[in-house]
Amino acid sequence: MGDLTKNISRHELRCKCGNCSVTIQDHEPIIQIVQGVCDRIADYYDVDKVRLDITSAARCREHNLAVGSNDESQHIRCNAMDIKIFVGDAQMPPNLVADYLPDDFIGGSGVYNSFTHFDTRNKIARW
Repeated sequence: MGDLTKNISRHELRCKCGNCSVTIQDHEPIIQIVQGVCDRIADYYDVDKVRLDITSAARCREHNLAVGSNDESQHIRCNAMDIKIFVGDAQMPPNLVADYLPDDFIGGSGVYNSFTHFDTRNKIARW
């Protein structure tokens, strides 16, 4: 089926352009970071599993530009995910999702209106 973790499948990590083979590789740390956030939220709400929607993961340069991003994007480095998390039918507010990162997380975390961005750049970045 392609499941990598309890919440993440391989097909969700591919560029959504439909014309390339760019994907986040199975060993990339971003997978474990996002799964850890899912697990901590599930534990907090005492549920077996939350629903994770990955709205964007890896992107080829062309798709990255098409969605309005730039060459500094972590998505083209295949180490970023934009996610939505649902507990039951309710989407968690993006700012609350970001609160479930480990305190010692070194990387990027961005809160947007409808999703949360995480990446594994080699420095702390918050927005």
